[in-house]
Amino acid sequence: MSIPKVELKACFLTPKRLQPEFPLFVYLPGMDGTGQLLRSQTAGLEVGFDVRCLAIPREDLSSWDELANNVLDLIQKELEKNSQRPVYLCGESFGGCLAQKVAVIAPQLFERIILINSASAFHLRPLLAWTSQLTSLVPSNLYNIGALGLLPFLAALARISRSDRQELLKTMRSVPPETVMWRISLLREFCVDEEQLRRLTQPVLVIAGGSDRLLPSLAEAKRLVSILPNSKIVILPQCGHACLLETDTNLYEIMKANDFLESSAEVAEALG
Repeated sequence: MSIPKVELKACFLTPKRLQPEFPLFVYLPGMDGTGQLLRSQTAGLEVGFDVRCLAIPREDLSSWDELANNVLDLIQKELEKNSQRPVYLCGESFGGCLAQKVAVIAPQLFERIILINSASAFHLRPLLAWTSQLTSLVPSNLYNIGALGLLPFLAALARISRSDRQELLKTMRSVPPETVMWRISLLREFCVDEEQLRRLTQPVLVIAGGSDRLLPSLAEAKRLVSILPNSKIVILPQCGHACLLETDTNLYEIMKANDFLESSAEVAEALG
């Protein structure tokens, strides 16, 4: 008897501490899609937010539109518990592209948007886009070695704790090569109409690692700020691509220092 295949869909990881009275903070992860790499930031964010991390199944080959609509469905389910609370949308790397797709579909849903080293910078590196097509030629048994070699480009390793370095490598290796190739193909074709971005009038914080060796995140941050009408750029000079893993990076404090906390998040912090 054949067993029917269960189709897994993207879901939200919920922390142990649920705070439905706080503003909702939705984090969209990088290429790994696990949501696990936000762990070093979760405690800080929970001071003022009810945090959710998107987790995309390892074999998920959804299109941008499918992923974006899945995220919106998940957010709507969260808002059924408290429809009045503000929603902060945060996307890092691959998730920065997804955040742009989500935001232009339902701009009215979000109080604030944060884009961190958005992989929409992929188009600024034509050589990277070309060589990424060669990943299909790499034998799967060499894939784990390749992940190790990519690590110094992905992160400023000296600024990350040993346990987080191990977690980063583990999550990179957890994604099947076919899924990596699919997500790279999504980055190659990624496009959001600039006119749609210009209609995003809520505050947007664009964060760039000044020492990103993987993508030209600083150039892309400047481009996004030139388009988004109510945006502000924050440059982290010493940070690499996976800047949220770095021990000196505190996303909540960055938001606070840049007056990016809406009043209800500050009230939540005070109550906490």
